Amino acid sequence: MTALIILLCFILVTIVLVQIGKVTELTAQIKGEREMLRDNSKWNGLLSIIFLVVFLFGVVISAYEYKNVMLGYGPLQSASKHGGILDSLFNLTLFFTGIVFVLTHIALFWFAFKYRYQEGRKALFYVHDNRLEVWWTAIPAIVMTLLVVRGLNAWNEVMADVKEGEDYIEIEALGQQFNWAIRYPGPDGKLGARDYKLTTAINSGGQDFTDPKNWDDVIPGQELYLPVGKKVRVRIIAKDVLHNFYLPHFRVKMDAVPGMPTYFVFTPSKTTAEFRNELRKYPEFNEPFDPADPNGPKRWEKFDYELACAELCGKGHYSMRRVLKIVPQEEFDAWYKKQESFYLTQVRGKADDPNKDKMTLPIEAPIRAKAFSENVKKAVESANAADKTLSLKYINFETGSSKLTEDSKYELDNLVEAMNTYPGMVIEVAGHTDNTGEPAQNKVLSQDRATAVLNYLTTRGISAGRVKANGYGDSKPLAPNDTPENRAKNRRTEFTILGGASANPS
Repeated sequence: MTALIILLCFILVTIVLVQIGKVTELTAQIKGEREMLRDNSKWNGLLSIIFLVVFLFGVVISAYEYKNVMLGYGPLQSASKHGGILDSLFNLTLFFTGIVFVLTHIALFWFAFKYRYQEGRKALFYVHDNRLEVWWTAIPAIVMTLLVVRGLNAWNEVMADVKEGEDYIEIEALGQQFNWAIRYPGPDGKLGARDYKLTTAINSGGQDFTDPKNWDDVIPGQELYLPVGKKVRVRIIAKDVLHNFYLPHFRVKMDAVPGMPTYFVFTPSKTTAEFRNELRKYPEFNEPFDPADPNGPKRWEKFDYELACAELCGKGHYSMRRVLKIVPQEEFDAWYKKQESFYLTQVRGKADDPNKDKMTLPIEAPIRAKAFSENVKKAVESANAADKTLSLKYINFETGSSKLTEDSKYELDNLVEAMNTYPGMVIEVAGHTDNTGEPAQNKVLSQDRATAVLNYLTTRGISAGRVKANGYGDSKPLAPNDTPENRAKNRRTEFTILGGASANPS
């Protein structure tokens, strides 16, 4: 129905315009062509003067009214160290182009009025004026030279890459329909390699998990954090269409182009809290954030920096907005410490994991060592006999053999550390199998595996008198041997604290 009304209105306007044209033709025939031309010229000249005044007045008023919102003055001044350079260049460009705009606008409509058609007046034609040509060639050339030189200086300073040995943090921003996937380096401070051919539903960034630098990389949730005063280098890439990495409050704007990595370096100079305190000085930011809740928080209290996409990348373009928190270094470190490795939490052990055949990776060793130490401490302090038995979850043997795999050393070294922490502790190492094969062979295999663990401990300085090795074959299953998963549970190596470790040594 709405579309029909719009169509009818368009048809009606067209009819009115056609009728006005016909009335004008009839008027010209009645009054005469020359008189009609004179009247039209008079009114066009007067309307040009009116438009000149009204339009200039409107430009000045609107520029003043919206300078804080549209032009970055007032509360929206730059929050990055390089932003002042760009703002200064913008102001210089606005100054010269503003002069040209005003003069051109006045000349255009004043000339339309001054040289309107009048009877008995003839136009004067001249080929050229040397002085005039010098002026309109020299002045623009000088102004353009000034702007270009200032622009090149600004470009060289703003777009300079980080220098070797410089203290900075590097992150990666992957634009895709319709979100930003932001990747932080892990504790090693380095982003791992990526290859678009490795992109999957889980590994949307195409990270190469054979590269150890990828193992500790972090992909946080919706809220992003960066430390104030520290240089940030952003790798900018796109997966599908053209996006634009846009941080308006920091004067950061760079296209994310599929197949062509770009970058931007900036240093945040104001925390979110500091920027909010500046906003509270302005009346418009002391209005309620939610007009329906006049007693609720003010606009300045709810302000956040944002990361947006400045390209029309599709219908869901609006949803690419991300909140960015600029905080002191200590607060950033606290937030960063809570972030978990994307690889360890989302990929490890799954189909996309190229390292799934490895029991333990170097990055997992300290995490598992801490958990192992805490479990031993709980077992030592527990009065419940069942709590004294702990599984060695991360050791493995070659198939059908008692030979320990290379990556089993991490778990066994944790056991060595526990034995050294509790020097009086005596343990039994027990080997278990599932019911596949002959029971006698299973018992021998489990005994050999328990003995292999004992031998490893003694080679690391643990007295053989503190360790007993027993193989139980398939006689003590944890679950029925009816599924591959249950049989895997029954194939295990455990140790039981027999005594000598009732309390931690001083």
